[in-house]
Amino acid sequence: MPHAFSRPTAYVERVLEVVEAIPPGSVMSYGDIAEYLGEGGPRQVGSVMSAWGGAVCWWRVIRTDGTPPFGHEAEALTRYAAESTPMRPSGDRVDMHRARWDGGAPPAHMGQPEDGPAR
Repeated sequence: MPHAFSRPTAYVERVLEVVEAIPPGSVMSYGDIAEYLGEGGPRQVGSVMSAWGGAVCWWRVIRTDGTPPFGHEAEALTRYAAESTPMRPSGDRVDMHRARWDGGAPPAHMGQPEDGPAR
């Protein structure tokens, strides 16, 4: 059975745009991204990241408890250190209180084609 997001859809593009906008040293949870977009949920965002996340800063999308993406913990922890991402005292989880990015205002082009409408 093909993956639900075996081809990039408009939803996939919107998720990846949000991920690309997360600043270094900051993170969003899967649910944060779904809430920011106002569609889907954590599992749908996780499916997008599983299928397409390798092309973006995937380590900045984590579980709500601050744990890095399953199966990629070692690489994610290295990237967190390089970006000075705030960590919990244990050092194995991101400090969500300090590192969570609220998304600010969405980029003007979000959800629009590259050559979007004239302004």
